[in-house]
Amino acid sequence: MQVTVRPARNRFHSTALVESDHVGEGTQVWAYAHILPGARIGRDCNICDHTFIENDVIVGDRVTIKCGVQLWSGLRVEDDVFIGPNATFTNDRFPRSRQHPAEYARTLIKRHASIGANATILPGLVIGESAMVGAGAVVTRNVPPHSKVAGNPARIIGYVDAAAEAPFPRLDAWETEAARKLGEAAVYRLPRARDLRGSLSFGEIHKHVPFEVKRYFLVFDVSSEHIRGEHAHRRLHQFAVCVAGRCNLVIDDGNNRYEVILDSPDKGVHIPPMVWATEYKFSRNAVLLVLASDYYDPDEYIRDYGEFLAYRRTR
Repeated sequence: MQVTVRPARNRFHSTALVESDHVGEGTQVWAYAHILPGARIGRDCNICDHTFIENDVIVGDRVTIKCGVQLWSGLRVEDDVFIGPNATFTNDRFPRSRQHPAEYARTLIKRHASIGANATILPGLVIGESAMVGAGAVVTRNVPPHSKVAGNPARIIGYVDAAAEAPFPRLDAWETEAARKLGEAAVYRLPRARDLRGSLSFGEIHKHVPFEVKRYFLVFDVSSEHIRGEHAHRRLHQFAVCVAGRCNLVIDDGNNRYEVILDSPDKGVHIPPMVWATEYKFSRNAVLLVLASDYYDPDEYIRDYGEFLAYRRTR
């Protein structure tokens, strides 16, 4: 963000009270808005009627703030964010009249995120890059990058620009395996046998599972509003199968994003290194089996989406 001393060609409505000298070039401030002296506003922003911006607030470039919004101390808004009318931000979890915390909670709205009308954001949260917060949502937890959340409390209902997979036929037992590429990842339809005794599905290492397996783990008892994953691995391969119930898997290779519904034990996804993966929408009885190519190593994880994108650019 570049902040310059307020130039003459900025457009401030005659009823606006702009006390800050740190307002970027090209920013427009409309009727009855009030910006306190310590606030820092970027370039080419649009600050609409009846907004209020406190001292310890930093707003990036090309941000739109619609009518009736108050930005309280501790808020950081990155570039290209949209904040809808009457969206509400908070900075003190336990407010009392005339009692102020030593430091206000820091809330971060990352670049390209959108906050819908009348949404409420609790203090100290991070709204991830390009996330979409629905109108009227009450956000009580961090919002992952590119996710769409709605409701009270807000829950993930989807992911922005995540392409749905095409229909994928089942295989009979011992039929040649089928794989469909989704960017750098791949969806496998595993063989399935069925008779009067029940059903059986199987996979063979290096035939259906394209790597040597050294570890497995199970994810279960996940509340439907919670998400898992939200990371990439530097060198680790994984193969995910929902052996009971169902869940949704979002895979992101930095260029494209895909969403896969894992709803059968004869369907698996190969997640290669440096692919960001998130699991959500777990059914109550869901059990997700993950096969891994190596033993657990905490240094293998990349948990910050911005770091993940930067690492991919340097590969």
